[in-house]
Amino acid sequence: MYFKRIDLHGFKSFAEPVSIEFHEGITCIVGPNGSGKSNISDAIRWVLGEQSPKMLRGGKMEEIIFAGTASRKSRGMAEVTLVIDNSTGILPIDYAEVAITRRMYRSGESEYSINNNQCRLRDIRELIMDTGIGVDGYSLIGQGKIADIVSNKPESRREIFEEAAGIVK
Repeated sequence: MYFKRIDLHGFKSFAEPVSIEFHEGITCIVGPNGSGKSNISDAIRWVLGEQSPKMLRGGKMEEIIFAGTASRKSRGMAEVTLVIDNSTGILPIDYAEVAITRRMYRSGESEYSINNNQCRLRDIRELIMDTGIGVDGYSLIGQGKIADIVSNKPESRREIFEEAAGIVK
């Protein structure tokens, strides 16, 4: 199982639709400061159910919606779709590809879907449980998190690795 693709539209700095393809193995996002690297990891955390604006480097959840620039209008909503390869059947769903989508409107309303079928956040969390890809999973390591892993107590470090390995409910 691996992330195949992420589609972003109106999320933070991604005003226009953008699709980023991932390939099996380790993926690193590199680029100059200000190019949106951290926004990609924020988008993955968000689509998987992150509820804390602080964890998405913001003050309010509405800040994830593209706010506009002098030359571009703001967006009325943000949408992220994460497509996961499930050909090995690690996710308990009968699809070789699973598309998890989260959409948020300026009004504050949110929608979630799995393979274009509307669902609850709880359904998404149950689907990815024990895979190591949850919002607390460390299979997605953001900037500054490596220092946290190295400096934690051995018990805390073990919890981090167990979560990433998908062996903790």
